[in-house]
Amino acid sequence: MSGNHLIIAGDQLVIEPRGLDRLWSFTRRIQIPLKQVRGAFFDPTVIDDPTGIRFPGLHLPRKVAGTFYTNGKRQFWNIVGYEAAIVIELDPAERFDRLVLTVDDPLGQVDKINAARRSS
Repeated sequence: MSGNHLIIAGDQLVIEPRGLDRLWSFTRRIQIPLKQVRGAFFDPTVIDDPTGIRFPGLHLPRKVAGTFYTNGKRQFWNIVGYEAAIVIELDPAERFDRLVLTVDDPLGQVDKINAARRSS
């Protein structure tokens, strides 16, 4: 089971970190209007991306959780490993510029997010 639960609720994308990931990421829930989602993609190579300055959060070799600032961009990471990582790009008006998450069925989740975004 992944550290995140994704839900499409009406015109909203809802991300809920699970279990201890709520504690480590200092986040209980992120809710974003689908019209603010630029797109989602599967990216197991995200391991090569710099996470930046952490505030607040956790950064271990295969566990990254929390808010990170890189090159003036604010990102939310909640991953365990990188094999099932997805990246969700957001409109600059949102709290985060992008979300990096591990989820169950990453390709299915990416398809679900992109389809919901197109139909919103």
